[in-house]
Amino acid sequence: MNGSAPYGAAHPVRKGVRALRQVAGLLALFGFLGVAMPAHAEPIRLVAFGDSLTAGLGLPGNQAFPARLQAALKAKGHDVLIENAGVSGDTTTAGLSRLDWSIPQGTDGVILELGANDALRGLDPAITEKSLDSIIGRLKARQIPVLMAGMLAPPNLGAGYKARFDPIFPRLAQKYGVELYPFFLDGVAGQPKLNQADGIHPSAAGVDIIVAKILPAVEAFIGKLKTAKAG
Repeated sequence: MNGSAPYGAAHPVRKGVRALRQVAGLLALFGFLGVAMPAHAEPIRLVAFGDSLTAGLGLPGNQAFPARLQAALKAKGHDVLIENAGVSGDTTTAGLSRLDWSIPQGTDGVILELGANDALRGLDPAITEKSLDSIIGRLKARQIPVLMAGMLAPPNLGAGYKARFDPIFPRLAQKYGVELYPFFLDGVAGQPKLNQADGIHPSAAGVDIIVAKILPAVEAFIGKLKTAKAG
């Protein structure tokens, strides 16, 4: 080495260094002028909060409802992350007891799917309504929007029970002004080919039917969430 600069002024490395310095200068100028640089948008963060129908009992994790719904939404261009907060066996009362730690800060919206176990056990619909009312009220207080997935009572519980249970979901949706998808198992309930051997829990094919049917409602829900975040 003779002490001279290792690269001449026209050398590509020297040109690259000058270019980087120019970019850094522009960034500093923008900051000085108060010009906001565009930031990468954060994904919409949803929590699917429910029972075994959400948890995906009997299925691999990647075939459970939240995972399949997330995949369907991403295929349609939505940047969304869905956390599976389903617990098999949960009633609405059990869901209420774990609500606060199941829905983390930063959640943009909740898909609420509870009530099936209440009906299967023949629980007093008044208890179901009270628990769901508290769940939605708490989420409302936290300013977390809700898409409620409704449930229908099995026919074998009789017309009287059904008349008390089924209206719970539209009544609460109207009370709180939340979005309602009327029946989570639409197109799947009572279809042996779309359910597992127990006749209750959807198979992978059944989950895909559920996702396809609920997808427009979820897209509309996400659209409102995006508008709220942008505002």
